[in-house]
Amino acid sequence: MPFIRQVSDEEATGAVKRELDKAYKRAGRVWNIVRIMTPNAAVMRTSIDFYSTLMHGESPLTRAQREMLAVIVSKNNHCHY
Repeated sequence: MPFIRQVSDEEATGAVKRELDKAYKRAGRVWNIVRIMTPNAAVMRTSIDFYSTLMHGESPLTRAQREMLAVIVSKNNHCHY
């Protein structure tokens, strides 16, 4: 199984620490999908911005419809998170 070293809260500094702090503020925790991106703060920020735009940005789809689509795609892709 591949291994990606993740940055812990204790060792996080700079942009990574800022992104982790924002994650705690948003959700009260850091989800694994965010934690796995800690080696690259720019990727983490871009991914979160992309997700935020898809799920919260202007759209003809309701938030519930977007969530349902995300669940269906995850299930079809055999994602277990």
